[in-house]
Amino acid sequence: MTEQEIELVTAARTAMRNAHAPYSRFAVGAAVRLTDGAIITGSNFENASYGLSLCAETVAIATANAQGRLTDVEAIAMAGGTIGPDGVISGHEVIHPCGRCRQVINEAEQMAGRYIPVYCAAADQNGLVEKHSLAELLPHAFGPANLGSAAGGWTHMETEAKDA
Repeated sequence: MTEQEIELVTAARTAMRNAHAPYSRFAVGAAVRLTDGAIITGSNFENASYGLSLCAETVAIATANAQGRLTDVEAIAMAGGTIGPDGVISGHEVIHPCGRCRQVINEAEQMAGRYIPVYCAAADQNGLVEKHSLAELLPHAFGPANLGSAAGGWTHMETEAKDA
């Protein structure tokens, strides 16, 4: 992994420490790198009314959007694991974004008009990291391009075809 990729995954692992996960006891952190190198983080935020919970990836992307930077999203990483009785977060398994988060990442990717790599990591600092394209994680995605709203009608499927 490059230094930039390691920095992004490390930021996601750090952000998971801020998770509010009293019900699932599963902490997730996400980090979004913007085109100027800035990193915005988010962590999952559970709610006693489970349906109102927020995923870390959505929090990070929504924060970028709140700062007027949705189209500057360049990459995203997420990491997560189980919160032990001592409060320590651990896990050797790589986590992946849920379907809702994949759709939110798709929105950012299409609006930005660029491929956004997705780094999926285990909680453990030396744990595994996988790099995915959104096309792998969400094939045949519906998004802004379907509504004529994306940057030039851009979709990750078209870019993937060009890169092949």
